[in-house]
Amino acid sequence: MADLKKLYEAIVDGDAKTARAIVEAAVAENTPPGALINEAMIPAMAQVGRLYEEEEIFVPEMLLSARAMKAALEIIRPLLLASGAQPTGRVVIGTVKGDLHDIGKNLVAAMLEGAGFEVTDLGVDVAPEKFIAAIREKQPHVVGMSTLLTVTMPSIRTTIRAIEEAGVRDQVRIMIGGAPVTEEFAREAGADGYGENASTAVGVARRLREGMPA
Repeated sequence: MADLKKLYEAIVDGDAKTARAIVEAAVAENTPPGALINEAMIPAMAQVGRLYEEEEIFVPEMLLSARAMKAALEIIRPLLLASGAQPTGRVVIGTVKGDLHDIGKNLVAAMLEGAGFEVTDLGVDVAPEKFIAAIREKQPHVVGMSTLLTVTMPSIRTTIRAIEEAGVRDQVRIMIGGAPVTEEFAREAGADGYGENASTAVGVARRLREGMPA
């Protein structure tokens, strides 16, 4: 029988090797993937978010936990797809055009995956046209935009405007974040939500997902 407590601890501790080994053994024992995710992995990432908010851990520790969770997910994801299990929601995420920073964006993507979302990461320096193409192809519930630089904040406005002009704005909810971004700017730019950090971004994505069609 899989030791879900040890899997939980491995992810919280950022031990990717142990997390992967536990999941491999669990799969070999026919442990349902849903049990691994819902009873160990999601609670572990939620705990990581709480520890970060309470300043008991910091970004490097969060990244290690995210890496451990991703290592476990690599094994589980094909099984979930084969079983027809539905994700919490679909998210397209990227750092906006002109900005090459990705640590914050990567962390948000990992936290969202840990919370059960299907995430399409467009990378950095993402042009509005690429966001639009991904909306049409992936049909996400939520689009996440990130920037670390004040000088690239206007790219968020430009991208949201382009999404509106392309006629796909009503198909998605948009959340934004990054060091210079504020809730006030999010409202002014036309976003639906603002995540102050990777942990709060998960709650924002869940809220935006609610009430949307499957």
